[in-house]
Amino acid sequence: MIDVNQQINAVRRQVGSRVIEAGEAVTVTIAQTYDTTVEELWEACTDPERIARWFLPVSGDLRLHGRYQFEGNAGGVVERCDPPKGFSATWEFGGNVSWIEVRLTPEGDGRTRFELEHIALPEDHWEQFGPGAVGIGWDMGLVGLALHLSSGQPVDLAAGAAWAASEEGKTFTALSSDRWADADIAAGTDEAKARAAAARTTAAYTGAPAPDAPAES
Repeated sequence: MIDVNQQINAVRRQVGSRVIEAGEAVTVTIAQTYDTTVEELWEACTDPERIARWFLPVSGDLRLHGRYQFEGNAGGVVERCDPPKGFSATWEFGGNVSWIEVRLTPEGDGRTRFELEHIALPEDHWEQFGPGAVGIGWDMGLVGLALHLSSGQPVDLAAGAAWAASEEGKTFTALSSDRWADADIAAGTDEAKARAAAARTTAAYTGAPAPDAPAES
């Protein structure tokens, strides 16, 4: 499906914090540069038909102040739209509200950097699983975007789900989780705490026994 190590190494990950109106928030930022123009990348990230080709089917109104809903996933409201530079929106899932900011930056030679920052108020889930809990999901999303932009064709979502459950997909998940732990440590989190959270996240994504729970005999 994709070269796992190449894709893992092509992505840049950062963990941080920022003050928002609701209080002190944690941030997870993921970025990758693609061989495409900013206009093409903008269309891939904002046109409902294009989004469904690499991420998930989306319904609603993808305009300023419009409400959107990804099939079986998050929904929210578009809060800012500045084509083709970026947009921001709420990210509402499971009764919780966080925020995403997408920034597109031309890098010359027909290449464009995609950057997504996910902003959330810290809670028990963050303490238990760390940044990988959302970071792995965004890593998977960027796999779809890379495949779509390189081929121009829709990504088979069923095949993508099967790949994620395969041994190769689980390797990708584990590597992504490790890199998010690295980013968490670089942001100042105690290494043992960050590694333990990453291990729990990897187990949750792959279906493996949790590191602090005995394996079934």
